[in-house]
Amino acid sequence: MVKIIRPFEDVNKQTTLVIRTGWLVCLAVIWISASLFGTTHLFPSISQVSEGFSTLWNEGLVVHVGSSLSLCFKAVLIAVVISLVFCYLSPLPLLKPLAGALSKFRYLPFAGISYYLGIVILDARLLQVWVLVVFMSTFFITSILEVIEEIPDEEFDHAKTLGCTRWEVLWEIVINGRFDYVIESIRQNLAIVWMMLITVESILASAGGLGFLIKFSDKSGNQGRVIALQIIILLIGISLDFLLTKTRKIAFRFSKI
Repeated sequence: MVKIIRPFEDVNKQTTLVIRTGWLVCLAVIWISASLFGTTHLFPSISQVSEGFSTLWNEGLVVHVGSSLSLCFKAVLIAVVISLVFCYLSPLPLLKPLAGALSKFRYLPFAGISYYLGIVILDARLLQVWVLVVFMSTFFITSILEVIEEIPDEEFDHAKTLGCTRWEVLWEIVINGRFDYVIESIRQNLAIVWMMLITVESILASAGGLGFLIKFSDKSGNQGRVIALQIIILLIGISLDFLLTKTRKIAFRFSKI
């Protein structure tokens, strides 16, 4: 028992399972206590959440999940392509300041960016996509630029010694040699897109989506549905994270990330 409270202690899988089960039990006790006792009733009861799952399924939950995933994947794909173009060309002195400037856009507020995008883009669904693209691109560019800057000079010198041209060095070391870092960065920044779904999907209610459902449930005061939707969103996000992690490990078995 002492091991589990000592820093950097290695524990076996069985002990880890017991610890996780213990935390889940604690969470369940807190949830039940908060829903049964006290005057605030901070959380809805488990039965209310279960009813929320049931009603959501009957109202076409799968369609809304598909809408949210479609929006998310479109935004991620466009953001990754645009970001990698700027990042991979950042070693060019002409484009390096531009890539650095784009990364600074992450400090802009959401309301300002969505306002100007709304002026330029009239289609609501397209506006949803590009709001997510802009936000993910700024953070994704920042991550990849840091990866490029941290490449040791010895790798560049070694490639030049072998007779590689500058463009071959760019391909072998920066692009091909660091693609596993790209997948890891996508995994980390995907959380930004998934987290913003609730706000972005309120732009076009007719398209549906998990964000629309949670907004509608909140306005109607159905807290059981709200918690049920939050659990669904969390589980989907964790699943996407798991799939990207597995993809990186399978595709790049010797990666040290």
